[in-house]
Amino acid sequence: MNDSPVRITESADVAPTAAIGKGSSIWHLAQVREDAQIGENCIIGRGAYIGTGVVMGDNCKVQNYALVYEPARLGDGVFIGPAVVLTNDVYPRAINEDGSLKSAADWQPVGVTIERGASVGARATCVAPVTIGAWATVAAGAVVVKDVPAHALVAGVPARRIGWVGEHGVPLVPGAPDGVWVCPQTGARYVETDEELTKESL
Repeated sequence: MNDSPVRITESADVAPTAAIGKGSSIWHLAQVREDAQIGENCIIGRGAYIGTGVVMGDNCKVQNYALVYEPARLGDGVFIGPAVVLTNDVYPRAINEDGSLKSAADWQPVGVTIERGASVGARATCVAPVTIGAWATVAAGAVVVKDVPAHALVAGVPARRIGWVGEHGVPLVPGAPDGVWVCPQTGARYVETDEELTKESL
């Protein structure tokens, strides 16, 4: 049972209707909007923004000045690096055709989904709607415009797969036979089939 208190600094702006899990910390100048759901033991860094109704699992880290726009969904153990942006508008415009300012009724937000254990590196941008698979890693500065498979290591603009990563987070190396990948630190083995990776059961 987690009895750790929630820590919210005085300079943070947390909506009264946001749900913050036990043991979580909201640091200086961060903003957590209405109806956001933050899991247990999460860290929201300085100046980060968590949009209305965003759902975040347990043990997540959102680093300084990251922007997590609604309706993003983050699984347990997700890492969001400094100044990452998760967008929510496929065709952004400030005004309508008649020149009037767009309101919430004039567009439909779409979100980014990030599954368990995945990491998004500093200043990367994920253009909604996309899904980042479990334990995947998005390199710093990448621009993700299509779904990322579980365990994939992607980089570039637009982001492309350049390798595979295991649960430990380091790039996997080819093993034997062909199609087997091995974590150089833990020895865990993964099997590639049709451009998807699954961990071998012990």
